[in-house]
Amino acid sequence: MPHANLSDRLHRFGRDECTQEPLYAALSAAAAGNEQALALLAEAPPEQRKANLLLAALHERVLAGAAPELAVYYLSAGGSRAPDAGLAAALDACLAREWPTLLRHLRHGATQTNEIARCAAIWPALGAAAQATGARDLALLDFGCSAGLNLGVDQYALRYRGGDGAWHPRGPACDGQRAEIESHWLGGAPPPADAHWRLALRHGLDPAPVDVADPERLRWLQACLWPQDAARRERLARAACQLRSLPLTLMQSSDCIGAIEPWLAALPAGVQPLLLTSWVLYYLSEADLGRLRETVDRLALSHGLAWICGELPALSALDEPVPPLPDLPPGEVASSATLWVLHRAHAGRVTGQALGWSHPHGRWVAWLG
Repeated sequence: MPHANLSDRLHRFGRDECTQEPLYAALSAAAAGNEQALALLAEAPPEQRKANLLLAALHERVLAGAAPELAVYYLSAGGSRAPDAGLAAALDACLAREWPTLLRHLRHGATQTNEIARCAAIWPALGAAAQATGARDLALLDFGCSAGLNLGVDQYALRYRGGDGAWHPRGPACDGQRAEIESHWLGGAPPPADAHWRLALRHGLDPAPVDVADPERLRWLQACLWPQDAARRERLARAACQLRSLPLTLMQSSDCIGAIEPWLAALPAGVQPLLLTSWVLYYLSEADLGRLRETVDRLALSHGLAWICGELPALSALDEPVPPLPDLPPGEVASSATLWVLHRAHAGRVTGQALGWSHPHGRWVAWLG
């Protein structure tokens, strides 16, 4: 891709997606005008050539203590300096000194944020899937799972702030140790407190699954978070601790689409197979996206596979008009709103039903119906 196109991509990202992250807005603008940064981004595979990956690679070097010039701007590294004219020079210094490691991140890395606050939407989506299929015991496969943190959705303390101004707890109670997730529930009543489903089996699938017991791999997950967001860092740390004692299986595959059918064939009787994707399709090529949809449709018809898809609306393969967005809380933007869709076999064909909207990091949820 020509550097001019990459520069435009970085400019747009900083302008449209970083309204609440001034450091990343300024750093995206600096990188957009930096030939070395553009050359680095060009080294990523086409499907990973995203501003997020470049920013995560730089953040990892900061967290590793290898980029002191940049670290003074990063709250996550103890910095407090606001973006200023010195940021461009700090970027130059990091690129020059850390080029080999940065190059490895761009060529082989992926933005594996595993944002568990998205569980604020996954929780009601699981309830909707259980209700639609009539199942209680769910076998969940998180496609593109990273460390598999979202497989602990029923283990985290969820709290929804309803239209009545009150907080509505769901899942286990807050105890100071569990990961805690707070979300604004826009319109209507929050989901029922009593889940009429359970996760009987938890599996994750990823080209490079992350072992949270590995400090370097955990640091990469931390680097994929945005540096000003201390609450997300705390959630990640707590969820990683919880994950170590949770019965789940993470599977590595260079062909994750091809691995879905063997996983399905190995499931015991009496469980509802359920595929989950959340902000994964964004990174697939057009060919792989078509192959995934064909695979899911075929397995839905032959094996009853259901698919919860939390993605940008254009990627959701919805069979009906996209529902209108709700009125968003002040300061929120609509450009990255996530549409949640349930795909399943019904009356001899696969249909996609819109379930609701959410912020990509779960700050708000708006359910339909």
